[in-house]
Amino acid sequence: MRILEVEGLNVRYGVVRAVTDVDMHVDEGELVVVVGANGAGKSSLLRSIAGLNKSRGRISFLEKDVSSSRAEQRVRAGLSLVPEGRHIFGRMTVFENLQIAHWGASTDFSAEVASVFELFPRLEERRHQTAATLSGGEQQMLALSRALIRRPRLLMLDEPSMGLAPKVVAQMFEVIEEINRSGTSVLLIEQNARMALAIAHRGYLMETGRISGGGDAKAMLEDEQLHEAYFGKSTDT
Repeated sequence: MRILEVEGLNVRYGVVRAVTDVDMHVDEGELVVVVGANGAGKSSLLRSIAGLNKSRGRISFLEKDVSSSRAEQRVRAGLSLVPEGRHIFGRMTVFENLQIAHWGASTDFSAEVASVFELFPRLEERRHQTAATLSGGEQQMLALSRALIRRPRLLMLDEPSMGLAPKVVAQMFEVIEEINRSGTSVLLIEQNARMALAIAHRGYLMETGRISGGGDAKAMLEDEQLHEAYFGKSTDT
């Protein structure tokens, strides 16, 4: 089943074109990564799929056209975005953040909390701690948990490793793999292109608002031109 299909997507900010005629898809059970330089339009792409940006084109989710649906309707349908910068409620506790994220969902809150605490035991230890006092890695765990607590069919992640220590980044990628293995489809934007492609099934290359290439993630990792342009000697893109 095709979880997500994007056709002819265009996003403008005034006279600036952020996304131009993008076609892409995510199938059920896939982990798909979009790589590209900063400013390529990757975040605008995710925000448009989530319904947070005005866009032209067609967006289908679970084989239904959601192009005109509001962001909250897409969330209720099973599409969750973890945005760059996390956007947690710093003055609220971990538990309160999860309560708010689950509001309006049809699933059992206690069962979902137990599930995310099993994935992130450290958050259970800090369930009564205010979110602002958590470490960067713990805040990212909370941001992920807020999205997962609604049991999304598609989880979209915008730069989940940004600002994290290397050891925490490795743990975060392990968790993303585990989430995908559990049956959740994942669309990932990530500055660490090498690590992202290493766990993905497929990838897309985005340049100046357009999809300029893509295919099997392992093949992309071995592509010499892509490697030279986006990987270099470091793991950042």
